[in-house]
Amino acid sequence: MTNKIKDIVLLGSTGSVGCNVLDVVERYPDRFRVTAISSRANATLLKEQAEKFRPEKVVMGSDEGLTSLKDSLAGTSEVISGSGALEEIAAGAADIVFFAISGTAALKPLIAALKAGKTVALASKEPVVSAGMLIKEIAGESGARIIPVDSEHSAVMQCLAGRSSDEVKTLYLTGSGGPLKDRAADEFGSVTMEEVLAHPKWDMGRKITVDSATLMNKGLEVIEARWLFDVPEDRIKVVIHPEAIIHSMVEFVDGTVSACLFQPDMRFPILKALSYPDVVENDFPRLDFSEIKDLSFGSPDRKTFPALDLAFEALGKGGTYPAVLNGANEAAVSAFLDGKIAFTDIIKKVKEAITSHKAKKDPTLEDIIDSEKWAYEEVMRSC
Repeated sequence: MTNKIKDIVLLGSTGSVGCNVLDVVERYPDRFRVTAISSRANATLLKEQAEKFRPEKVVMGSDEGLTSLKDSLAGTSEVISGSGALEEIAAGAADIVFFAISGTAALKPLIAALKAGKTVALASKEPVVSAGMLIKEIAGESGARIIPVDSEHSAVMQCLAGRSSDEVKTLYLTGSGGPLKDRAADEFGSVTMEEVLAHPKWDMGRKITVDSATLMNKGLEVIEARWLFDVPEDRIKVVIHPEAIIHSMVEFVDGTVSACLFQPDMRFPILKALSYPDVVENDFPRLDFSEIKDLSFGSPDRKTFPALDLAFEALGKGGTYPAVLNGANEAAVSAFLDGKIAFTDIIKKVKEAITSHKAKKDPTLEDIIDSEKWAYEEVMRSC
């Protein structure tokens, strides 16, 4: 067990995951210290967090509220902004760089952190989806470490416990089925925004909750798992597990299966990532096996939820296809949340972008960024 206080750079401190990170940090002042935080637009909450945790640097992603923030934090924290601000703090001095920002905004600062050889706690799946092979190569060259924070990937990491991917027969990613699990496909046209955003098990951000409703979230997780654990897609399966108690399972070639169980609370994988390789006692809600009546499993309905097949298709094609999947989905979800398209249009828009994309087989970082941007803009033009 290490005794040194770990310095943490937290990108996306005002979102759902970021707030949970700060909750964990506050519980362990003798273990963790936040040295930099960032927010895309929530200057009010960012100011409150900065006053409480007193980081050395604060990054504000928009101009709105920036001047007031600088005035309020003068003498305690340096407030910076601009296109390179996230890359600056991601590559700066820190023991852990925690990525709690969603979407494509995480890609460049993640690359910067990995090139600097940082230990990265990654809750942002989109960069690995778009640029998994490139990220793996950069981390290998620099010696950087990626610790997954998604509950499913954190569970896989714990199931593997350092064992080789060659020992893995099947990697099972579990999912609750999302807020529309029990709805028929012909009812999707009438679902309300409130129904889509009412996840039965997790309190998450709006974008990821919509992804859970389409099951695109599971598709993105499949792509992420392929690169994080070096397991090809034909050995990765999605299992619907409504109770959300088993967060992933790994079947090994000898027929044994390891499963990781915990209450659906993001603080478990967050603390695991921050404290790794230590195991830290906590007071988070525990499982009571005397109260667990059922642990049920089923196959996803891929006809009702075609996002899964789209994700496997993009992963199989490789090149810039995953980036297009990611960019198109981000745009379609944004358009849905803005009331511009129906829920049933989300996956249609993603499929149209994939179908019309002229892919590059061995993309550079610029190719990936350009393809993601093209897909995003292509979907937005059609909405």
